[in-house]
Amino acid sequence: MAKQFTYYLILVILIIGINGAGGLVIEEFKTGVGCPKIMYIPMCLVILICFILPLIAHLIKKWNVVYFLFTVLAGTIALVASMMQFAGTAQCPKTASSTPMCYYSLLLFSSLTILKIYYLKPINNK
Repeated sequence: MAKQFTYYLILVILIIGINGAGGLVIEEFKTGVGCPKIMYIPMCLVILICFILPLIAHLIKKWNVVYFLFTVLAGTIALVASMMQFAGTAQCPKTASSTPMCYYSLLLFSSLTILKIYYLKPINNK
């Protein structure tokens, strides 16, 4: 029962992430100012890919390495962006309530990593 709940919780978090990052990507393509860029690559596009590939891996219940590779990569990007935002050396896109979205990305990707570790942990029936 807990495994099934965890499976669907991971799905919900991935869909929330895709929705949020997807909105930024659309804004980026419309205006060119939706998100920060590194070497002309919009980071919101990278983050969107880092939600989509784990979603696919999770749905087909394979490719756990791909799942972890992309959630840890995006979590690291979100951590660096959050630290830079906090230090005032960079600006993350903000929500309507002015909360930097990199904080939410860090929370989402950390949750996805922890939940998947829990989901994959064998059940010990004692």
